[in-house]
Amino acid sequence: MASQQHPYYPQTLQLPGYVPGSLSQACIVGVYAAASIIVVSFVWFFSKKYSYLSRVERMLMCWWVFTGLTHMILEGYFVFTPDFYKKSQPIYLAEVWKEYSKGDSRYAARDPTIVGVEGITAVVEGPASLLAAYAIASKKPYQHTLQLAVSLGQLYGDLIYFATVFLQDKEFAAPGFLYFWFYFIFMNGIWIVIPAIIGVRSWRKITEIVDGKRKKL
Repeated sequence: MASQQHPYYPQTLQLPGYVPGSLSQACIVGVYAAASIIVVSFVWFFSKKYSYLSRVERMLMCWWVFTGLTHMILEGYFVFTPDFYKKSQPIYLAEVWKEYSKGDSRYAARDPTIVGVEGITAVVEGPASLLAAYAIASKKPYQHTLQLAVSLGQLYGDLIYFATVFLQDKEFAAPGFLYFWFYFIFMNGIWIVIPAIIGVRSWRKITEIVDGKRKKL
């Protein structure tokens, strides 16, 4: 049986067995936004019990839990479900990637670079992000080193993600403001701006600690 015509670019992309998404764009984006708000709100209010934490540290905990769950659940599903575009049932995670692939068809095409980057992100950076939130709450001595390491990993992955698509100079996003500027640029840009800020902060904290110990010698 012939595959249905997919909405991805280039339209010559071969996706045998493709099944169109059954959830609306508003539903997919709305559920993700609502789930993100719930997670961030829960961590924010839960962290109140740690009176020794500053407001910035509590905000960092929110970020690390949010990004960790995003990496492990969303990106983990993509990595370990190569046939997501064939799903005929309205499975939310499959619908997310069917929709997001309109902004970057390399996901539906299972581009090796994308699968590799997302695999490392889901398996390594996801759990490490949750560990970073725990380290902040517990005031572990490795908290800044871990935050710096994970932030650098996120930055590297995102830079590879952006660089490869522009170096290949191929069609990858469907026409329209939403698919390129919101899905591709804005959503991925978050994982450049925030990790960069956290990385600089952690670098400074580590430098201050090392310098303080050096002066005591």
